[in-house]
Amino acid sequence: MIGKISKGAGFKGCVNYVLGKPEARLLAAEGVLTDSIQTITDCFQAQRMMKPNICQPVGHISLSYAPEDAPRMTDEMLVSLAKEYMQKMGIRDTQYIIARHNDQKHPHVHIVFNRVNNNGRTISDKNDCYRNVKVCKELKEKYGLYFGKGKDRVRTHRLKGNDKTKYEIYHAVKNSLSKSNSWKQFISELSRQGIKTEFKYRGRSNVIQGLSFTKDGITFKASDIDRSFSYSKLDRMLGETNNQYQQNIGVVTNANGSQPVMQYENTYDSGSNVVESIVGAFGGLFNLTPNYTAENAEAAFQRKLKKKKKRRINW
Repeated sequence: MIGKISKGAGFKGCVNYVLGKPEARLLAAEGVLTDSIQTITDCFQAQRMMKPNICQPVGHISLSYAPEDAPRMTDEMLVSLAKEYMQKMGIRDTQYIIARHNDQKHPHVHIVFNRVNNNGRTISDKNDCYRNVKVCKELKEKYGLYFGKGKDRVRTHRLKGNDKTKYEIYHAVKNSLSKSNSWKQFISELSRQGIKTEFKYRGRSNVIQGLSFTKDGITFKASDIDRSFSYSKLDRMLGETNNQYQQNIGVVTNANGSQPVMQYENTYDSGSNVVESIVGAFGGLFNLTPNYTAENAEAAFQRKLKKKKKRRINW
């Protein structure tokens, strides 16, 4: 089950698309006259005028199901799932239509609803993409619907824009991994396919903490492409750390191309080391006096601990 949400300014075009196809069938409606496409559009438009300043009164949702679920997807089941989906998404007390299309192998319905509800208030679209994913997952688990086996089954030829680029990178990374046994080979293989690899560094050090891929000017974090593409997981698969690869070619750079100017250590032996590290990081902006010794730093640290103990309340 996959939900796709869009919003628009005019009901006429949306209703025509949903009901105008030869194979389209109207399954359910609420708050509109269903004599014709025109009467449905007029009803939507009349209620929309309760809030004339709204820019996008049209709500359009397509709910698609896997071919494996097709035997269960009767009209009644599709309407029931659509209504429960709308309730969970906060689409209540408003006009809507639910129509089924049969132009694809997978079962799917279209919902058109008025974002101006029966009381003249706007139905919120806040975080609707996040909520959509959450609700679809809940319904799949509740009704035992099919869970896809990953991104390999996505029909990329139907994708557009960023989604298409994202899946192109996904397949390119998988293909490159199968041909590579080092970072050098992997990066070279991606570059051959028009994909740029960039590393994200911790602060201004040369410690790598992330990875991103760019194609056609569009950049994605590696883990957003797929969780298995995080830097740590790729590093384990390739069997050679990226630091080693960079040392082999004699370059260690930040993601923005500049060379790291400082390196931070994560362990400190004493309070004086902490102070010295901070001072060093600021390039001598603050200078310690000659009398500031490791013993003084340790004493100051112990005094701070005693103050914290005094502030504790015993119940």
